[in-house]
Amino acid sequence: MDATIRALTKHGPEVGMDEIAAEAGVTKPVLYRHFADKSDLYLAVGQRGTDLLMNRLKPALVDEGTPYERIYRAVDSYLATIEEFPELYHFVVRRSFTDKPVETDIATEDKRIIANTLARLLGDYLRAFDMDSGGAEPWAHAAVGMVQSAGDWWLERQSMTRQSLSDYLTKIIWFAVDGLLRSGGIVVDPQMPLSLEPTPPLRLVQHDSPQGDKGDDRRARG
Repeated sequence: MDATIRALTKHGPEVGMDEIAAEAGVTKPVLYRHFADKSDLYLAVGQRGTDLLMNRLKPALVDEGTPYERIYRAVDSYLATIEEFPELYHFVVRRSFTDKPVETDIATEDKRIIANTLARLLGDYLRAFDMDSGGAEPWAHAAVGMVQSAGDWWLERQSMTRQSLSDYLTKIIWFAVDGLLRSGGIVVDPQMPLSLEPTPPLRLVQHDSPQGDKGDDRRARG
C-alpha cells in the first residue's frame, strides 16, 4: 500500500501496475500474488485512504471547543488531507485505474460515514434544545457534499489558501446552524464552548439515522 501511494505521488492517478511494482521493488507477478487484479488493489488503497481520513477527522469532531472551532477543525482536517494526498484522492474518486467495474464506491462510502457521524452529533444537540431533529440527516449530507464539492474545485484551481477556504466553508455551515437554531428561538454564541449534560458519545458511524422528535421551542441558551 505504501508503495502504491508513493507511485501515485510520482505518476498520478493513472499509475500502472508496472510503476507500482517498480516502486515496491518487486515484479508484477509478485504484486499479483497479493492482489487479484487492479480492482482488488483499488479497494485496498481506497480503504487505506479511508482510514487515513477518518483518523484525522475523528479528533476534529470529538475534541472540545466552541461551535465555530469544531466546525473549522473538521472542515480543515478534510481539506488538509486531500491537499497532502491529492493523487490518492483523485485515484479513489475517479476509479479510472480499475480494469473492471468496482462494486464499492469508496468516495461515496466515505461521505456517508462522515455525514452519518455529523447527523448523530447534530441530532443530539437539536434534541437537547427540544427541537425537531428529523432534518439532521439530510442537513448533514448536504453539508458534507458541499465541503467535498468545494474541495474538488479548490484542488483544481488553487486560487486561495486552504485556511481561507476552510474559513469560508465554516462560516457558511455556521450560518446554516445558527439559522436553524434561531428558528426555534435559540441563540448560541459560536465563540463560546457549548456542552451538553451529559455529553453525548460520538463515534464514526456506519449505519445510524437520527429519528426526529419534536418538542416545544426553548429560548436562548449557550
